[in-house]
Amino acid sequence: MSEQTDGPKSRTQKKKEAQELQLLGEKLVTLSEEALKELNLPQKLQTAILDAKTLMNRREAMRRQLQHIGALMRKIDPEPIKAAVESSSLRQYQQAQEHKQIEKLRDGLISGEKDLQTEVMQDFPNIDRRHLSQLIRNARKEAELNKPPKSARALFRFLRNLPRKSDL
Repeated sequence: MSEQTDGPKSRTQKKKEAQELQLLGEKLVTLSEEALKELNLPQKLQTAILDAKTLMNRREAMRRQLQHIGALMRKIDPEPIKAAVESSSLRQYQQAQEHKQIEKLRDGLISGEKDLQTEVMQDFPNIDRRHLSQLIRNARKEAELNKPPKSARALFRFLRNLPRKSDL
């Protein structure tokens, strides 16, 4: 193993590294524009990533663009980018989990799960109880009448904007 790191890289090793950089480039393409700006990428690389976002439906063009991104990444140190992408992925995962918890709470409130509304009011003593009850009532009525879930969305936003337990 030490022979490979001391001497020139083998062709297989170069291909493997290029493939890893291309996979990292694919992850960069999935990030939001705000997340990309936080990474402070070189301008050429950032432009190539934004261009790739416009090619999502064209397979061959996307493949070529990802190869181009991989080539650009060979000219820079990928380690800080890898670390930033991993932390961004973790943040996105945590946000998705939080979103699912709020959806579950909202669905439970609408379906009338026993004592769930009381539990929410106890967890958040400063909550606007009337507004919460009104949103739940309206969401139930909409569900019964097969109307668009306007109040269910409003209930979701209301629950999402409650202070987190870690903030209390």
